Amino acid sequence: MTNISFPPRVAQIGVGHWGRNLARNFAQLGALAAVVDPSPETARREAEANRAAARSLEEVLRDPSIHGVAIAAPAELHAELAMKAFAAGKHVFVEKPLALTLDDSRAMCDAAARAGKALMVGHLLQYHPAFIRLMELVREGAIGGVRYAYSNRLSLGKLRIEENALWSFAPHDLSMLLTIMGDRPEKVSGGGSSWITPGLEDEFRVDMTFSGGRRAHVFAAWLHPFKEHRLVVVGEAGMLVFEDSAPNTEDKLKLYRHSVVWKGKVPEAVKSEPETIAFPADEPLKQECRHFLDCCAGRTKPRTDGQEAMRVVETLLRAEGRLEVIKT
Repeated sequence: MTNISFPPRVAQIGVGHWGRNLARNFAQLGALAAVVDPSPETARREAEANRAAARSLEEVLRDPSIHGVAIAAPAELHAELAMKAFAAGKHVFVEKPLALTLDDSRAMCDAAARAGKALMVGHLLQYHPAFIRLMELVREGAIGGVRYAYSNRLSLGKLRIEENALWSFAPHDLSMLLTIMGDRPEKVSGGGSSWITPGLEDEFRVDMTFSGGRRAHVFAAWLHPFKEHRLVVVGEAGMLVFEDSAPNTEDKLKLYRHSVVWKGKVPEAVKSEPETIAFPADEPLKQECRHFLDCCAGRTKPRTDGQEAMRVVETLLRAEGRLEVIKT
């Protein structure tokens, strides 16, 4: 077990649109030691806002009092920054996706193992208390064996020009679905359409088939009339719905004990009223940041580790037709 005081000290690398949220949470947890950003003015502003130091990457990596780094940089830089951090003996949190290629993903996992450091990936919804409760119900058998599941991540904007809707939105959904199914998909297919920026899909659909004929799919789009973040899991004895876009907490997680009965040779649906499922009112991002600190301190291992994230990257590549065969 790591012998360091708690909370460990971390540096935030990249304090743009999302990195500033990570910096804020690490600061609130008493762990933020420094911020790094290509823009000196942005680094200075966020450092002052969070009572931390604005420092260079080189200074952070040389500082033995900084135990971990959180990377919120463009995805093409994830591997390079993480490898430097591991070489410097730091634990690493990196935003999704882990990397853009399977080779980089493997290299990051290997570097973490060699350094004996944690590699954690920002699949945020794995730390949402509603999804944690949903998984408890699935594992307890509340809906029987899972038959199929789907996730919609839809909105109007923010329109991206550097990545398509699949890579921007779907990693969260794929992470949840792979966890629910408990294994790799046997088959993956996908496709989308580019309506705004040529060659950059504004909507993307992914279909997956798992062992035993179980199915799952994702629909991700930023060209949609309203916001919808909904996960549906259909089992043999019931159905679960996690609707993160629901405005009220009590509407976010529901259990439907619908069933099917046979009347002679005709199946008939028997509907039931939805049951509201309670869950702790914890901010997912704060829980994610706290989990990384626990990993840095040796208290636990990352729930969304490099291997889990590599399976997500693999599925993204298979959905685009860029990876035909599962590689282990």
